[in-house]
Formats: sequence, structure tokens, C-alpha cells
Amino acid sequence: MEREVDFLFEIGTLRHVARTWNQFGGLPMANDAEHTFRVAMLAWLLASKEGADTGKVAKMALIHDLTETRCGDVHYLSRLYTERNEAKATEDQTAGVATQDEMQELATEYEERESLAARIVKDADNLDVELELKEGMARGEDFCRILHEKRVILREKLFTESARELFDAIRAADPNDWHGKASNRFTAGDWQSKK
Repeated sequence: MEREVDFLFEIGTLRHVARTWNQFGGLPMANDAEHTFRVAMLAWLLASKEGADTGKVAKMALIHDLTETRCGDVHYLSRLYTERNEAKATEDQTAGVATQDEMQELATEYEERESLAARIVKDADNLDVELELKEGMARGEDFCRILHEKRVILREKLFTESARELFDAIRAADPNDWHGKASNRFTAGDWQSKK
């Protein structure tokens, strides 16, 4: 039990692990825990659309960046110069945890990108960045716009058709539509126009 408590404290530190691409312009980007949550939701959605095992995909999404508590994150520039031993990190951080074998198998499968589940999770990982760039653009972050324009090439690197469709929808969307079009005081409440 003590080892599992240590593990739970360790994964809690993901909320303190900054995604390193905020180095460019000091952008207010999601931390690793926030990123992981939306990746898990994206992966679950994509798994449903692709007919994949949603439970397996959601678990894989939850651990897809778990090693960053030990290896840190690397952005598109530093990736050319940095080597990380993520397999060793997964082995060490999950040792003695009841789900150790499953987590290690899922982590290996994710890194190999051979299975539909792994490809869906990688697609979700990339789509979360697209969502975050659109949110940054809505805040007026110029770097988000620049990176958004460069990342158009990502569409062809996505593994699933569902991810490509979602990619197109994200790029066309306004990140504020979810609350502006929702049932709210303007659309259905006491501020609604009485024309």
C-alpha cells in the first residue's frame, strides 16, 4: 500500500509539470495533468467513433505522459537534442503498484503506435494541442496563430479518419461557441430577447 500511495502522490505532481512549449513567449498553456484529462476525453470520443475498446484507450490516455514526472516534457525543438529513458521511468514509477503490469504493457503499446488504441491516443494527444492553440488564438496569442498555421501539416499525420474530421472541425471552430450557443441567460433565460 505504501508504494501505491507514493505513486498517487507522484502522479499528483503532473499538475506542477509545465508543458515545455510554453517556453516560447511564456504562453499560459495547460499543465500535464490538464492536458492528460482532455486527451483522455478526446481518446474516449475517438475510440467510440472508431469502434475501439474505449476502456483500454482511456487507460492508455491516462498514462500516455505519466513518465513526464520523471523525464519532463520536450517540445518540438528540444526533441531534436534530448533523449529520455521513458521505458525505465515507467518501470520504476509503476513498480509495486497493483496495476503495474497493465500500465507497463499499455505504455509500451502506446510508444510502439502499432495498435488502433495507441494510434487513437496519439491522435488525441495531437488534437489537444490543436484545441489549446485555438484557445490561445481566441486570447490573442500571436504565437498560437503562427504555430496553428504551421501545424496544418499534422492533419496527414493523424492515424484515424475520425481524428482528421475532428481536426478540421477544431480548426474551423470558435472556442467560445460552447457557452455562447448553450442554454444560458441569453438564449433561454431571463435575458432572452422577447421579440
